[in-house]
Parts: sequence; structure tokens; C-alpha cells
Amino acid sequence: MFFWRQEISPGRWVAFTSTGAGNLAQHVGDEPASVLRRRRALEAAMGVPGGSLRFMNQTHSADAVLAGPGPISEVAGADAQVCPDGSVALAVMVADCVPVVLSAGPGPGGASAVIHAGRQGVLTGVVANTVGLMRRGGAQDLMAWIGPAICGQCYEVPQDMRREVTAAVPAAWATTRWGTPGLDLPGAVRNQLTTLGVEVRAVADDPSTLCTLDNESLYSHRRSPAAGRFAGLIWTT
Repeated sequence: MFFWRQEISPGRWVAFTSTGAGNLAQHVGDEPASVLRRRRALEAAMGVPGGSLRFMNQTHSADAVLAGPGPISEVAGADAQVCPDGSVALAVMVADCVPVVLSAGPGPGGASAVIHAGRQGVLTGVVANTVGLMRRGGAQDLMAWIGPAICGQCYEVPQDMRREVTAAVPAAWATTRWGTPGLDLPGAVRNQLTTLGVEVRAVADDPSTLCTLDNESLYSHRRSPAAGRFAGLIWTT
């Protein structure tokens, strides 16, 4: 069920699911009841109440919103969500885009966040918007975990697209392993986080397993347009 999971401080967990958890998205043509059952199974594995995991309606925007107490439903039209005290279990869904999980430290009760960083979000500032929202709420000593995503050696794009993105985000420049223009979105996100003073921590023992196109235990839209979505998660127990 989990591609990687770690308790980052007492009672606070970060994880990324694998295809073993099944498709967790309602927008890819799957049966809604089946998706709901998988989400409930995931919540049980996380040790959080059924129906408490907060998903987003992701639109490739740069919008970051607060996820506070109240009725649990999918957040409309956001690509990042921040919980000021870390009390809400948060999820981000991807299948090639970059999932990012953030936590303030040290100690319990700090802010948490998740980000869906696709090409458009990387270009328009979803990472900076999320970090800014966390810090305006008083969060300090931010740490981030960049989950599995398509790597720069596999993410082929038109020359004009690479030129457009890298004019604003130079760290996104890449060439595929077969010599064509590419974009390194995980590298760009890492650069954006470190430039903002966020400590980026390692995910997985073997970094070569983090490319969604190469690793069949992860969903990839490039490998299969009908792919499901796996999740990046942060929660407190």
C-alpha cells in the first residue's frame, strides 16, 4: 500500500502510496464506490478516522488554501493545502506531477501542507505560495519531502515549452536520455524549496525508484493515459 512511509516526529507521519493502495482519484473514470472503499482502507492503514483524509480538486493552479477544522470534503480548485496546526490529514494525488509534503518543526502541533506541483504550478509559483501561507501563519523550520514523479530524463516536451518554463525556472532544464528537450520538475521543485530556505529530506533508499514512468509500482499518466492516481500524505496520530 505504501511506497514509502516515515514517522518524522512523534505521532506525525509522511507517506506516499503505491499502486498497491489502488487508484485514489474520482476523476479518472473509476467507480466512485470503489475509490471510496480504497480511501477508507488507506485511512485505516494510516490510523485516522474514516472520512477524515482531506483531498483536493486539483486544477494545475498556483492556489494554496487553508484546510482547517470543519466538514471534510474535497477542496475546490486548489493545488496546495495547509493545515496551521497539523490536525487535519492531508492528501495530494499525482501520476507524474510532483507531490510535495511539508511540515513545520520541531515538536507536535506545527503546520503541515501538501502540494501538487505540475508543470504549470512550478511555472506560476505554487511552491512559493504554499511556503508563504505556512510562514504567514507562524510556521518555522520547514521541512519538505519530494515524492515520486516523472524525472527529467523521461519528461519529453517541445523545445518551445522547455524554453518558456526554463526562462522563469532555470533549474527545470533537462535533456531526455534519448537526447530531446525535457523538463526536470522534481529538480525545479527542489531548487525552489531550498531557495526559500526549506530543508528537503530524502524519500526512499534508492533515488532511482522515484521516476513514475520507470517504476511500475507507481501510476504514470505518460505510461498509460488511463492511469489512476497515488497519493502523498501527512497526518498526525
